[in-house]
Amino acid sequence: MAMVKPVIFQIVGYQNSGKTTIIMKLIEILKKNDLKSVTIKHHGHGGRPDILSQKDSAKHINAGAVASLIEGGGRLCLQADETALTLEDQIRFVDFFRPDIIFIEGHKMKSYPKLLILRDKNDLPLISDVSNIKAVIVWDKELINAVREKLEVPVFHITEEIAMTAISKELKKLAHHIVEKNL
Repeated sequence: MAMVKPVIFQIVGYQNSGKTTIIMKLIEILKKNDLKSVTIKHHGHGGRPDILSQKDSAKHINAGAVASLIEGGGRLCLQADETALTLEDQIRFVDFFRPDIIFIEGHKMKSYPKLLILRDKNDLPLISDVSNIKAVIVWDKELINAVREKLEVPVFHITEEIAMTAISKELKKLAHHIVEKNL
């Protein structure tokens, strides 16, 4: 049996640009098409992500455990401390779940195919700063032409429903192409 390599797709933009909301919409669409997704989120707010301090897993971490794994009812939760995994290590880790698509939220400077989200003209430098942009979503309609002058990729306004449809359609094609290629 051939191993299926998942599609890796980044969603990038500055804080509060809508990355999480867009990933959630894409996951919902892809799930309806029987495609499994996993996500990797970069905690770009500085410091460590919060943990639920009153839960046993946090108590285990606070007592000195390097990692705490909880399973119940088909749900698995992992908290780890003193662990600095590279993005590539994180991808290998989530590959255990055999996803069709791995969404990476953040990690702007990595070279995986990506959707770029721009809120306003102050975000335009991202076009030059990041690589492998496959589509762009803008909040300000006036940015559409500015983006099209610099990139030859689909550009959507945040309110256009066609954006999620078009992006998910491309991800489905990529996922199915990889599955067929490995059969």
